[in-house]
Amino acid sequence: MTASFFDTLWISLPIPCLVIDGQSNIAEINPAGETFMNASAKSLRGAPVWDKLHVDAPLDEAVTRVRRDGSALFVNTVDVGSGEKPPVQCNVQLTTIVDRPGYIMILLEPREIAHKMGRDLQSKSAARSAIGMAEMLAHEIKNPLAGITGAAQLLSMNLSGDDVELTDLIVEESRRVVKLLEQVEQFGNLRPPLRGAVNLHDILDRAQKSAAVGFAAHMKIRENYDPSLPSTFADSDQLLQVFQNLLKNASEASDKSGGTIEIRTFYEMSLRVERPDGTRAAVPLQVEIIDDGPGLPQELAGEVFEPFVSGRENGTGLGLALVSKIISEHDGWISVTSVPGRTVFRISLPVAPKLHDL
Repeated sequence: MTASFFDTLWISLPIPCLVIDGQSNIAEINPAGETFMNASAKSLRGAPVWDKLHVDAPLDEAVTRVRRDGSALFVNTVDVGSGEKPPVQCNVQLTTIVDRPGYIMILLEPREIAHKMGRDLQSKSAARSAIGMAEMLAHEIKNPLAGITGAAQLLSMNLSGDDVELTDLIVEESRRVVKLLEQVEQFGNLRPPLRGAVNLHDILDRAQKSAAVGFAAHMKIRENYDPSLPSTFADSDQLLQVFQNLLKNASEASDKSGGTIEIRTFYEMSLRVERPDGTRAAVPLQVEIIDDGPGLPQELAGEVFEPFVSGRENGTGLGLALVSKIISEHDGWISVTSVPGRTVFRISLPVAPKLHDL
């Protein structure tokens, strides 16, 4: 096999992989590792590995053992980070390299994605049941609410002072409940996506312009786009709704005095999702909506995409559930990581098929 084959193999590895030399300096890192470390191979080569890779375990001792014994070592379920973003729980594998004395290969297998995907699949059935029940209740409740609203308005015609305030309160709260029920019905009745090849940046620009003159007027919005991204295969209107919801969520999380939202796009070829038919599909197109707000409440971080879960007072808990539903129907995946000062909603989408593949 040629050197070019092994170069291609190295580039194609779907998990982060580093090679360190006899002094534990980084000798090489693959593209998945660059993404994980949020740094380029050029900037990492020659740097002491433990200055760049932060592991909640004594891996320097493990490296010494691997060099001494010449055998592979596995360290399961440890937090690994780079200092650039929150740590991720990983399984770590260490092994020697044939004909390169002292050199060690470090493979990182993030557990976060598998865990979140598994939890998402487990919750879908329960979510469908909850939404089905909610749709039925929404239909049944709206009619009596209309009667209550009408009766309160009639009563207010013959009242004055504090009594009118009470009937106005009944009307206002009834309308608020009707609005919530309409959101529930929208969630359940969302039409199947009409998919075609669309440019992600065009849709992001539309969402950004709408946000900048409306709910996010107090925010600074910064773009960090990869202009080489190919088209995705999506319903442009539904994808616009997703981005608007996420931008609104980010703007509402910030202080009223303002904050910064970063919209980042990039390509990562290592991520795949399982389709309903059991096949696996690549979702290399990445969009991140990043805000510098206070972060998600810790107790809600793992449940924000569930229906009726909200961290805001008077929130319906349907906005992010709707986002998750749309992305799932586009054969994509959505995740969130959050610490105070940095919350990242990440959407992963497929590349549009070529004309002859349709």
